[in-house]
Amino acid sequence: MSLREKILYQFNVNLIGRAVLSYQRRQNEKKMAHRKWQKDVLAPPFRLSARMKELMSRHYLEGRYANGARKVAWVTSGAPIEILKALGFYILYPENHAALCGARRKTVEIASEAENAGFSRDICSYARTDIGAALSGKTPVGKLPRPDILLACTNICQTVLYWYRVLADYFHVPLILVDTPFVYEKASQNDIAYVKRQLEEMIPVAEKITGKRLLYKKLKEVVHLSKEASYLWLEVLNRGKHVPSPLTAFDGFIHMAPIVDLRGEPVAVAYYRQLLKEIDERIEKGIPAVKNERKRLIWDNLPIWFKLREMAHTFARHGANIVTATYTYAWGELAPMMEEARPLESVARTYLHPILNRGTGHKLKTMRQMVQDFSADGVVLHSDRSCKPYSLGQIDQRDYFVNEYGVPALLLEADHSDPRSYSDEQAENRIAAFMEILEG
Repeated sequence: MSLREKILYQFNVNLIGRAVLSYQRRQNEKKMAHRKWQKDVLAPPFRLSARMKELMSRHYLEGRYANGARKVAWVTSGAPIEILKALGFYILYPENHAALCGARRKTVEIASEAENAGFSRDICSYARTDIGAALSGKTPVGKLPRPDILLACTNICQTVLYWYRVLADYFHVPLILVDTPFVYEKASQNDIAYVKRQLEEMIPVAEKITGKRLLYKKLKEVVHLSKEASYLWLEVLNRGKHVPSPLTAFDGFIHMAPIVDLRGEPVAVAYYRQLLKEIDERIEKGIPAVKNERKRLIWDNLPIWFKLREMAHTFARHGANIVTATYTYAWGELAPMMEEARPLESVARTYLHPILNRGTGHKLKTMRQMVQDFSADGVVLHSDRSCKPYSLGQIDQRDYFVNEYGVPALLLEADHSDPRSYSDEQAENRIAAFMEILEG
C-alpha cells in the first residue's frame, strides 16, 4: 500500500472529513429540532436521521479514498461479509449504492450508460446502475473505489452471478462465489457443511489479497457485533406493533442503511441503540408516525426508492400506515441464528435462510404471521419489475390473502429504482381504490 495514499486517507477521511461531516450533522440536528408535522399527516423525521446521514456519508467518503490505503471488496447484499470485515476490507454494497442512486433520482442517467453499452433494460435496475457507474464513473457519492475482490452469494438471486462476472471481467479481479442450496423448510446439516466449506476456501484467497492472517478472535467479535446489531434492528422494527405505530415502513427503508453497510461494526450497534431509545420516547409521549392512524398495512418487496416520501404521504392522507415490510424485516429475523462461538458454521447457517432463498410458500407464511403480529388490516405487494425472484408468486399470494384469509391485498406495479417503469396516475388510482375497500 502507498504511503502517500495512506496519508491522504487519514487526512481526508479521519481528519478533515470527520470534522466537516460532524459539523454538517450538528447543523442538520438544529434544523430538525424545529421540524413540524409533514403536510399535517406524517410525524417529523427522527432526530437520529442526521446521524444516519453522517454515518453513510462517512462510509462513502472512506470508499472514495480507500484505494491504496485499504483493500476493497464489492459484495452482494446477502453475502457473508463477516470474514472480510475481520480482515479489514472496506466493503461496498453495489445494491445499496444503486438504491441511493434511486433515492436521489440518478438511476436513469447512470443506468443508461450500461444500456448504451448493450445491457438490456430487462436486467435488474440495480445491476444496470452499478455497471453503468463502473463504465462511466458517474455516482452521487463522488467516486466509487476500485474493487480488489468481488464476493457474490446466490441466496438472493441468480442475477448477481452474471452481474458480478461482468464486474470481474471489467476490473480483472478475483470473484468469490458462495453457492447456497435452496431451503424449503430448514437447511440440513449437509447444506450448512457445504456452505461452510466454501467459506473456509474463501479465507486463504482473502488473506492473500490483504497480506494478513484471519484471526478467529476478530472473526468472533465481528459475528457478535453483527448479531447484536441485527437484534437491535429487529427490536426497532417490532416497535411497529404498537398501536398507533411510532414509525412507518418508510422509516425502516431509510434507517436500514447501517444494518446493511455497517453490519459487524460497533457504530451500527450504537446507532440502533440510540434509534430504539428515540422510538421509545415517541411511544411514551404518544406521538404516532401517522396522524389519525385508522388502517395498518404490510409492505412486501423492495421499496420504490424514488417515491419514498410521496408514497408515505399518499397512504398517510388516507389514514393508513404501512407499519412494516418483509424487506426490512429480513435483515433482523435471522439474528438468532448467529453464534459467535462457532462463527463459520453460524454464518453458513444464517446466510442460507434469507427470505428469497426459502420459496414463495415460506414468504406467504411469514407475511400471514406479520399481519397477525402487527395487527394489519391489509397488504401491499410491490410487483417489482426489476426483482423477479421477490415478485414471483405475488398474484397467487394476493389471492390467498383475499380469498383464504379475508385480508384485502393490493398489487402495485413499479420498479425499485427505475422511474421509467412507474406511473403516478396508475399507482394513485389503485391506492385510492384499495383504501375504499379497506374503509368498507
